[in-house]
Amino acid sequence: MKMVINGRLCDSVSGETFDVIAPATGKVIEAVPKATAEDIDMAVGAAVAGQKVWAEYPISRRAEVLYKFLHLVDANKEELAQTLCAENGKPITEARAEIGNISIGFSGFIERAKHFYGETIPPGTEAGQDKTLQIVTREPIGVVACIIPFNFPCDLFDQKVAPALMMGNAAIVLPSSDNPLTLMRLTELLNEAGVPAGAVQCLTAPGAVKSAAVTDPRVHLVTLTGSTEVGIDTAVLAAKDLTHTALELGGNDAFIVLDDGDVDLAVEEMIWGRMYNTGQVCCASKRFLIHNSLKDEFVEKAVARIKQLRYGDPAEEDTEIACLISEKAAIKVEKEVELTVQQGGKIVLGGKRNGAFYDPTVIVDVPATADVAKDMEIFGPVVPVIGFDTDEEAIDIANSSKFGLSSCVFSRDQKRAFKVASAMEAGGAVINGASFFRSFEMPFGGWKYSGIGTEGVMSTFEEMTRVKNIVLKNII
Repeated sequence: MKMVINGRLCDSVSGETFDVIAPATGKVIEAVPKATAEDIDMAVGAAVAGQKVWAEYPISRRAEVLYKFLHLVDANKEELAQTLCAENGKPITEARAEIGNISIGFSGFIERAKHFYGETIPPGTEAGQDKTLQIVTREPIGVVACIIPFNFPCDLFDQKVAPALMMGNAAIVLPSSDNPLTLMRLTELLNEAGVPAGAVQCLTAPGAVKSAAVTDPRVHLVTLTGSTEVGIDTAVLAAKDLTHTALELGGNDAFIVLDDGDVDLAVEEMIWGRMYNTGQVCCASKRFLIHNSLKDEFVEKAVARIKQLRYGDPAEEDTEIACLISEKAAIKVEKEVELTVQQGGKIVLGGKRNGAFYDPTVIVDVPATADVAKDMEIFGPVVPVIGFDTDEEAIDIANSSKFGLSSCVFSRDQKRAFKVASAMEAGGAVINGASFFRSFEMPFGGWKYSGIGTEGVMSTFEEMTRVKNIVLKNII
């Protein structure tokens, strides 16, 4: 498969390639170009020109083009889902769901753009401005570098590319090297739908090479979803040119069950909120704070429920949980579980690795002083259980982390639950559901080391536009 640069399918200037490996089998799916800084330079140049062409399209015409793209996605949905399943290792049912989300995400941004109006400040609103009409408009920010991680590549393509294009920007898509194929194909379909050359491009650039886009002064916004470490490095590089950044970063979300919480509901939400995508979710629940009076019941039921999951080949129709993105990722989870055991935890389920597969794991008796109870984000299907006695203690443990992406609390008392939710230092708090909740409409983003800015139909256009004041003096 080729990169998309300036409307053409092309190889890297160097001619080098790298292999995309199916994590479930270890087999090569396809070789893709290994982009260089020179390739990125060409793409940015094309984006500057393409953006000017695309910005001339009225919003109604941009909408028509993107709706045509959605028709092409629908016509190719099974091919796209099979590609995503193979390169990502997520179950085929989850892959189909993610492809299905493209129409939800894109249509949300398309329709919001039609009603993203400017504002006026009438004459006389401010003393001394009786004859002045002020018009506040939103203009495209320019060239947007979209750095997209491996775990939900299509969902995050929707969150970044759709609003960039609807606001008249050019989008340079920089997918993860682990699984770029689906996004390469989606970019081709955007061009086929009528997005002009240069206005949307896709380059398969290794991690370090992506910095060439971040440091190019012709790039006006870097929108990145990834680890906190990468986000900080990106912000430092972008700051040299005052390039705007929108960063959705790591999380170590607290999952609190108070002494009046519904354990059966909590266990089902744990399955959804921790086992989906084999635990590789930024806003997955990762620290399970269970009241000591309910802890044994929760663990017993959690272990029994996890054992019911169909675990295996992601391509099989009945698979519910599969492998991680790579063997390297699984080894990292293995080491983090070992550390948690060294720090006092006890494995009661799982704890075994086979290549890129890591068994769903439950760890009990995890002390509040353990790394996983604070800042160690385990990106895999691991449930560390931490006991507590009071609401205040649970809140203290939850807020002890440097992260603040999302959170959740279970209680039959809505007033009590709301009090705990309000006290959580996080960008989101779910009551009686797992922290893994992200609609396209909501302004999703984290506090503290979990990011800067928000994404969603409600807020992304603010990130991807610039304010312009047009002043009509002496209009009256």
